[in-house]
Amino acid sequence: MFKSAQIIVLAALLLLVSVAAHAQQRYLRVTNNTGFDIITLNVSSSSTGDWEEDVLGTRILRNGQTHQVNFSGKGSPVYDIKAVDEDGDTYYRMGVNVLTEDVTLTLGDLSH
Repeated sequence: MFKSAQIIVLAALLLLVSVAAHAQQRYLRVTNNTGFDIITLNVSSSSTGDWEEDVLGTRILRNGQTHQVNFSGKGSPVYDIKAVDEDGDTYYRMGVNVLTEDVTLTLGDLSH
């Protein structure tokens, strides 16, 4: 009886740790609905003054496609997004909470 109680307690602890670890995972899905291919995508913490590296690398985010950006760490979940399309036009979305939001870039995000 004692051993089965230990197994139940251990299983419950493992479940709690797993749920807590999953809750800490941060990611952002960025969908391109601009009508143009996105060639660079920068996602930076809103608390920094600089843009981080291009998260697409050598990929192109074609119109209609979605790209998932994964984050690590426990800092602020608020990020700024900058995308540049094939024509050199720049799109911005600022102050995105990656815990609660995904982003769909449209022509309305185009910088003038």
